[in-house]
Amino acid sequence: MTTVTAQALIRTHQSAPELIERAYADPASVAPKDARAVGRHFFDRLTQVEEGTPEYSYVRNVLIEMNLSLVTYAASRFRHRGPQEMEDIVQVGTIGLIKAIDRFELTREVEFTSFAVPYITGEIKRFFRDTSWAVHVPRRLQEARIELSKATEELRTRLGRTPSTAELAELMQLDVAEVAEAQKASNGYNSVSLDAAVNGADDESDTMLADFIGIDEERFELVDNFHALAPLIAELDERDRTLVHLRFVEEQTQQQIADQLGCSQMHVSRLITRLVAKLRTGLMAGS
Repeated sequence: MTTVTAQALIRTHQSAPELIERAYADPASVAPKDARAVGRHFFDRLTQVEEGTPEYSYVRNVLIEMNLSLVTYAASRFRHRGPQEMEDIVQVGTIGLIKAIDRFELTREVEFTSFAVPYITGEIKRFFRDTSWAVHVPRRLQEARIELSKATEELRTRLGRTPSTAELAELMQLDVAEVAEAQKASNGYNSVSLDAAVNGADDESDTMLADFIGIDEERFELVDNFHALAPLIAELDERDRTLVHLRFVEEQTQQQIADQLGCSQMHVSRLITRLVAKLRTGLMAGS
């Protein structure tokens, strides 16, 4: 915030209490309880100035900076996710705070803190829902996973063993098929890198997970061959295309083709040999 703008606003509010003047000059220095006390003044000021003007932006920014403690408070609920995620959580929470400021109205007759915290928390939870899953699944299954986790823990404690799908379905009051779908979807929450090391019980060397689940697909090169063959076959006359279809698509024998075309099996053999040689030459020339 510029000193010039702050001084101009302070002059405009010479009759305002010292706390309001300090908030205009340095909103970050205002304590949370003081921010609640003077918040009404700034929201009222927003209704008096034209949106999009420098003064409107300044007052709006004062409200944001004064209420950043609400973001810190809401974000602290998710500290169990580790310090590496807290920066993103605070940034997302700040977006929720800005949305709350833009939508708050004094006529609601409710404290701004009570209005803003649900916005901030909701924005953070939406961030988790959209980014935490390794594989995207429908929202209903994301929510079902949470209920499934609670039900599994409750039954495990009660029964002393891992509950069956039927037992979970009874507790959750869902069909067995719905619980099974939620269990399957839960596998998409976390993922493991294919480069992750896998160590055997007596194996001191590191082997990558990809070595166990990946194979070399020998038929991938056929895709290129099919694409290369397409224009060559399109250039054949109708009889040769019929031969290709009967022999390599319908997989008929040479005798069956001969009976259908009304010629000898030997003649069909010569035609196919010549045709295959022609296509092979075309492929080699294009490679």
